[in-house]
Amino acid sequence: MTWTAVLIQILLHSFCDSGTGRSSQGDREIGQMAIKLYTRSIILIVVIAFLSVLPATLCIEDKCSACSAIAEELEHGLLKEKPRNHLDMRHRLDSKGQREGKLIDYRGSELRVVELLDDLCEKMQDYTLEKVDSSTNTWIKVSNWDLLKTNKQEARAHSKALSSFCGRLLEQTEDELAELIKKGSVRVGDVTKVLCEDLSNYCKGTSSSNKAVDDEL
Repeated sequence: MTWTAVLIQILLHSFCDSGTGRSSQGDREIGQMAIKLYTRSIILIVVIAFLSVLPATLCIEDKCSACSAIAEELEHGLLKEKPRNHLDMRHRLDSKGQREGKLIDYRGSELRVVELLDDLCEKMQDYTLEKVDSSTNTWIKVSNWDLLKTNKQEARAHSKALSSFCGRLLEQTEDELAELIKKGSVRVGDVTKVLCEDLSNYCKGTSSSNKAVDDEL
């Protein structure tokens, strides 16, 4: 017998008893039991609903393709960079009134690293996983979620999963990646190799059926 059936029987019993004018300790206990069963039913429904979306929210099956999508977004950031002047760090004056400090090349600065990586994972929420055929999926960048033809809830779950994966990826590689950016070793065309093969090993020696693409909906 399910909790729902038990709950109905208890409520009917309580209702019938109240119609006869009987009120006892037993009735109160029955009422309390009904409330507990009702509460447990609500909790169970919430848990089931949560578990039903958990795999889509948290699981990245093909880490190579996910890393490639992140690398591609970082590469877009590199392509959009504009020439910047050196950073003037001469903010102090010496005893002769001369400015002390040094000029720092923007391309090798910490500021550049922050501007490239700071909101990278947030940008990955614009991506989702699209099924190409029965065995192939691809990460796409969505420009308008209202025009998306697939299940929007599932698509959003994929985007959150990719954003979370990005956070974990940067947590593992950020220090080394930052140094490589400052040294000029992260260039357009090489980002996937640097991030997904050299630093994280997600794509090293593997071939992914999921390919990050530039398509926009």
